[in-house]
Amino acid sequence: MRITQRAQRIEPFFVMEVAKAAQRMAQDLAGHDWPMLFLNIGEPDFTAAPLVQDRAVAAIRAGQTQYTPATGLMALRVAISQWYLQRFGLRVEPERIIVTAGASGALQLACLTLIESGDEILMPGPSYPCNRHFVSAANGHATLLPTTAQDRYQLSPEQVAHHWQSGTRGVLLASPSNPTGTSIAGSAMTAIHDYVQAKGGITLVDEIYLGLSFEEDLSQTALALDERVISINSFSKYFSMTGWRLGWMVAPLALVPSLERLAQNLFICPSTIAQHAALACFEPESLALFEERRLAFKARRDFLVPALRELGFGVPLSPDGAFYVWSDCRALYDKFGVNNSWDFTFALMKRAHIALAPGRDFGSHETEHFVRWSIASALPELESAVQRIKHVLENA
Repeated sequence: MRITQRAQRIEPFFVMEVAKAAQRMAQDLAGHDWPMLFLNIGEPDFTAAPLVQDRAVAAIRAGQTQYTPATGLMALRVAISQWYLQRFGLRVEPERIIVTAGASGALQLACLTLIESGDEILMPGPSYPCNRHFVSAANGHATLLPTTAQDRYQLSPEQVAHHWQSGTRGVLLASPSNPTGTSIAGSAMTAIHDYVQAKGGITLVDEIYLGLSFEEDLSQTALALDERVISINSFSKYFSMTGWRLGWMVAPLALVPSLERLAQNLFICPSTIAQHAALACFEPESLALFEERRLAFKARRDFLVPALRELGFGVPLSPDGAFYVWSDCRALYDKFGVNNSWDFTFALMKRAHIALAPGRDFGSHETEHFVRWSIASALPELESAVQRIKHVLENA
């Protein structure tokens, strides 16, 4: 059977391949003193808030399970709008908010609406792999520009201007970013957006970790720039609703009819039960709980970054948000008998029973020497991981 070039362009999600290998190994470790520690997947160990769970049950019992509008429940769009006002002092009209089947659904809608065949989208490298594949699935071309810790692993205005060419359509940024946990400084975001708009392009910003910022001066939304920014967000990370598959997009009002037509045909609507449940995310009790969890993630970061540096990992930049630490493992290669982070990941899995995400997924600029740690796991697990690696290094 013939498979399309579009499908063949999509690379494997290597993080998931590592996860499968770790799961297989974990089955053989039953009763072992060192069970497998899964620090490879970006999924909070916290589940949906109690009020969210209660609201889902109530919706099912009340029969609130039928289709909603393709753009989502208006009550939820209003609640999201009020959250922007309360949290960021920003007025975002509910009509500009489109509720989607996860942030993935939002990215697919945005790419299919705005990218023509052959259009180039500039992105930072390293970056989350699925984002470039959404561009590819729309028959566009994602160009990953190398970034460094000096630029917070984000595109600089100078890079965007230097690499912009006739076929460039826009930029796809992420702040805070996966895998580095770094945000774009406000001045850089403003300069990039101004340049892109002057070129008639699109500024698309993945903000699914927006609520999980640890530094006040970087806790901002690109939507504050103007109404031409397109922001992607999610209930998965800050709101701990990963499996509920619910997200949203904020778009210019003129784009909403086109986005709605696509959503009607591709998705019908987001999960009705998840939408009713998500209304409870914005209750004061739930918001207070999410803030407690944000501080817990910060405490995990504050423990792990210095601990990794002490073990010999290079951590060029402490993350200011999300729940990842991007670390260079070259200094440990000799101890593990490897010469790249892919082999290091499997050696660490075998010797310390710790699963990490190798840099292979996130681009090509030095990623072969980096691994991503997820601090979505509880602090005792992170402490145990550090002690195991210390033990392995001392006995190598």
